[in-house]
Amino acid sequence: MSQVLDRFNLHGKNALVTGASRGLGAGMALALAQAGANIVLHGSREVPENVLQQIRSTGRKCAVTIGDLQDPQTPARLIEDTVAALGSIDILVNNAGMIRRSPAAEYSIADWTSVLQTNLTSVFQLCQSAATHMLRQKSGKIVNIASLLTFQGGILVPAYAAAKGAVGQLTKALANEWSASGINVNAIAPGYMATDNTQALRNDPVRSRQILERIPARRWGLPEDLAGAVVFLASPASDYVHGHVLAVDGGWLAR
Repeated sequence: MSQVLDRFNLHGKNALVTGASRGLGAGMALALAQAGANIVLHGSREVPENVLQQIRSTGRKCAVTIGDLQDPQTPARLIEDTVAALGSIDILVNNAGMIRRSPAAEYSIADWTSVLQTNLTSVFQLCQSAATHMLRQKSGKIVNIASLLTFQGGILVPAYAAAKGAVGQLTKALANEWSASGINVNAIAPGYMATDNTQALRNDPVRSRQILERIPARRWGLPEDLAGAVVFLASPASDYVHGHVLAVDGGWLAR
């Protein structure tokens, strides 16, 4: 019997991480590479050289694919770019996302459509395109990035809340269909993380204090806090985990 840590080894596996140019995506891509996976990094416009260098420093293969997920043709192309670069796709991390803030009564249909396309429709399209390969090889790991708003309603972000709630349900629906074919579909729901998206909140002393008072861990999360979760869900260690949404939130949902 192999040692338990061998179950977390990703050597020889090929992964696509969307929204990997910075923040959580870049952090998860590095974690997968450190665990042994070859990586295709997706960015909407570019992937900075420092992110590429971090991945290359692990000795793993690394490639880049660029594409705007507002374009319905992009998701399938990203999967094909991954297969062309690495030979297969074994792991898909659907991290790319966007947020538009406005009171619900004033929320524009243009913003609603943009957020739903990026945060939900493209996630389904990426899962669907990846599954055409994974079903043939009878194995694969899909990790969707959900949110605390998969469970809660939030405020001033109706499209984001709707999309992330749906990501949780989509994760379960796809797990129901594909688990018996060797594909694990799960999700991570990050809590309040110290990224560019939350810079304004962290700069607001009142809101930052309110948020920190609600988090039992008493700190903002960091990209590296998702490292263990994404490696677990991408590895053989999670082979019997299906349709689960794993909160990595410093205890926020427990309050």
